[in-house]
Amino acid sequence: MKVVIVGGGVIGLLSALVLAQAGCQVTILEKNAGAIESSWAGGGIVSPMYPWRYPPAVTALAQLAQAEYPLLAQQLFAMTGINIELNACGMLMLEAEDQRDALVWGQQYQQQLLPLSAKDISQLSPLLANFKTGIWVPHIANVRNPLLLSALMQAVTQLGVCYRNHTNIVSWHKINNRIAAIESSTGEKYTADAFVITAGAWTGQILNLLAINMPVNPMKGQMILYKLPEQKLKQIVLHQGHYLIPRQDGHLLCGSTLENTGFEKQTTDEALALLQKTANRIMPLLSQYQPIKQWAGLRPASPNGIPYIGRVPQFSNLWVNAGHFRNGLVLAPASAKLLADLMLCRTPCVNPEPYQII
Repeated sequence: MKVVIVGGGVIGLLSALVLAQAGCQVTILEKNAGAIESSWAGGGIVSPMYPWRYPPAVTALAQLAQAEYPLLAQQLFAMTGINIELNACGMLMLEAEDQRDALVWGQQYQQQLLPLSAKDISQLSPLLANFKTGIWVPHIANVRNPLLLSALMQAVTQLGVCYRNHTNIVSWHKINNRIAAIESSTGEKYTADAFVITAGAWTGQILNLLAINMPVNPMKGQMILYKLPEQKLKQIVLHQGHYLIPRQDGHLLCGSTLENTGFEKQTTDEALALLQKTANRIMPLLSQYQPIKQWAGLRPASPNGIPYIGRVPQFSNLWVNAGHFRNGLVLAPASAKLLADLMLCRTPCVNPEPYQII
């Protein structure tokens, strides 16, 4: 089967990887110079933030993806020699007001969530400020996004996937209920047996060309990066919706904002001040350092954070894998696997109904 994927971020790359491994001939069309949008901009936590606050459909994909990530890391290293730095450092959630709900959720889904006292928190992570309560989730990992994307780019290329940069889609060519081809701004036409939209926040714009309304909207998030002489923080730490994420070489991420600004993604001094204040509040040692970088990305926000994975009903050969909101990287291995299962008529890895496109 010949497949054209529109969008070359982590969802598009992993979808291409799974389809190519199944014997499909795959082309990726990316409007930019590579995977530089939300896939690159995020923090890389391999878990939803406060996972008990998400619908069961998100949990189902998250649990499958968490099991897949170690296998994916091994596979990518074997193919490319790139270590994506999957770090099972655990996640510490501080002073969550709905801690009881979290513990009930953990029992329901057989997830290890451990309540912590102030003394427990101090012993686990002594450089944090004084916090009264916490929840420790020891199995949660983070991955270094740029390395993951580089490894995926190399891996899909090895499998024969054609990755076309600077290819912006401007029109569709239809025959009855089937897509015959898509056309880029340079006049090139691409034909395929199946077309897949994995364009993140831009998915709605692309489908609008077909008069299809899909509520996937951009939601800006800003991040800052610190560089410490050595790794001072051992765990991912969440507090009041913000987080610190340690990298293995001393870099430390702090994020993120949640801003409804449309497709505008400039960084702001206000966000910088907010994130610095947040970082200092969680880990006072960071007041001795200045951020070395600030950036912004656009999340593909869908209602309730449940992604759209499946066939567009109006067309027999048009598929979507988008709308993951804050959890694109979290859910990517599972959503790519589900999409391939549906496209190739295999038994779905999870119940596909919650992700259907109506």
